[in-house]
Amino acid sequence: MPEATPTRETSLAGKPIQYEIRRSVDAAEPRIDVDIRGVRVTLPEGSEEDPDELLRENAMWVLDKKSKYDRHRELAPDRSFEPGETFPYLGEEHELVIESGVRHEVVDGEIQLRQSAVTQSSLRQVLENFYRNRAREFLSNRVDHYADEMDVEYKQLELRNQRTLWGSCSTTGTLSLNWRLVMAPPDIVDYVVIHELAHLIEADHNREFWRIVGEHDPDYKRHADWLDANSTKLIFSEADL
Repeated sequence: MPEATPTRETSLAGKPIQYEIRRSVDAAEPRIDVDIRGVRVTLPEGSEEDPDELLRENAMWVLDKKSKYDRHRELAPDRSFEPGETFPYLGEEHELVIESGVRHEVVDGEIQLRQSAVTQSSLRQVLENFYRNRAREFLSNRVDHYADEMDVEYKQLELRNQRTLWGSCSTTGTLSLNWRLVMAPPDIVDYVVIHELAHLIEADHNREFWRIVGEHDPDYKRHADWLDANSTKLIFSEADL
């Protein structure tokens, strides 16, 4: 496991940047990671590489990535998890309503949650469970549909909640999709499903890969742009940051 060291600060293009250094026995070479949690430099054990110099050599890339994630954090919705608040479901905003029914429903622009379930737990947890259950059903259907259309076979589907990753496909055929995708419009969901299934045919993001994606989603560039520009709309809670 990487060993973390205290946060340090340097200056890139005149801007102060805080970063974390990690030393790892598994690292073959120095690596810079920038995500929603900040900037990290991972160094191999025993490396004498100067992390400040490494960051300066990649200053524009680091600043660009950090700026993107800073905007992502600033635009994150402030969720209160109270009745009357709106949450997206398949691309449309729905009002949260607590009902005395026997099941959770999506009706007339409302996400109706059972009062008994909320009483036993919390509105936030019940809503997350609702999303996860709907995601399992909806994503399974879309994966099966496109797997058949693309003539590919996958091993299993896993639902995850990665902060910034919407899907992945392992070499063993396991598809991992973010359950928060069920908050996105259906055509965006389909794009992510097609993208990951295409990796069962072509592992790399090369010309042939994008040809396959475009064959099943001619509007994939627009869908990818939407996901990049609107990903903050699909944040469920502060835990996603």
